[in-house]
Amino acid sequence: MLNSHLQNDNSHKAHDIEVLFKHVFYTDYRTCLAGGASEPLYKPANNKGENNYIYYREDFFASALHEVSHWCIAGYERRQQIDFGYWYVDDGRDAIEQKAFEAAEVKPQALELLFSLAANYPFQVSADNLNGSALAIDNFKQAVFDQAKHYAVNGLPKRAALFYSALSAHFKGLSILSINELDTYFEFKQKIN
Repeated sequence: MLNSHLQNDNSHKAHDIEVLFKHVFYTDYRTCLAGGASEPLYKPANNKGENNYIYYREDFFASALHEVSHWCIAGYERRQQIDFGYWYVDDGRDAIEQKAFEAAEVKPQALELLFSLAANYPFQVSADNLNGSALAIDNFKQAVFDQAKHYAVNGLPKRAALFYSALSAHFKGLSILSINELDTYFEFKQKIN
């Protein structure tokens, strides 16, 4: 876990992420972030002038960051589909299904890792498969780390960069200017639990 100096206390409220998200994106994208869901879901507007909604689990800070990560990556066409057009198979996936899940999750989880740094909040990779092997999970963790490094070196997607800056300013986390120093700031192998 990313924890040595990161906070996981009452100062991190998922509602704060909702407010930041609305401040940064509502005017241009008419998209709202809302907690309280039993399962995360992206629901596009049915009609012009209506809002799109990103629902995250209960009031979980990490869930809010993760769902925003998916939204920041999704292009226009994906943002017109329920849950961005992705499928989901519950825990107990076979190897092929797990590989497909991981392929769809590497970029969002890499952004979630970076958003967690910006928010000064612990991060944990989720292979979301309790039946997976330790080696496969380690490979997935490495893929998430490698993608986060790629973003750090080559730049975040536009919406992700805007949200990262807002998180960093609000939570006093790692600034976008120092993100290129990730290798020296943390030893990634110890960060990802």
